[in-house]
Amino acid sequence: MTHKVKITVLRRELFPDLQEQYLANPKAGKCEFFQEGQEFLVGSEEYMSMLNGKFCAEAWDCVSRYIYSALQGGSIMGGWTNDEKMMIACCNDGTRPVIFKLERVDIEEA
Repeated sequence: MTHKVKITVLRRELFPDLQEQYLANPKAGKCEFFQEGQEFLVGSEEYMSMLNGKFCAEAWDCVSRYIYSALQGGSIMGGWTNDEKMMIACCNDGTRPVIFKLERVDIEEA
């Protein structure tokens, strides 16, 4: 059996009060890299290339450890979510975080 990970962008949040107070550009707005509903399918090749630049490096840093576990067939968040093959994660941008759903996809080999 091989494994892949489906990444779905659930939300792009915005905290304008924090942007106004702390950012050099207080009108930066929501993350422009991702869109709600956007999906990525990650296998071992895509993992090693960080999706060939199709994924934000900061967000990748936040989710890549979970993706690696899932690609090995492991539980992503066993005991925390209602499905051990799924988790909700986010990037570390405190003024405009992006919320992701990570799902391990198990593929039967013929």
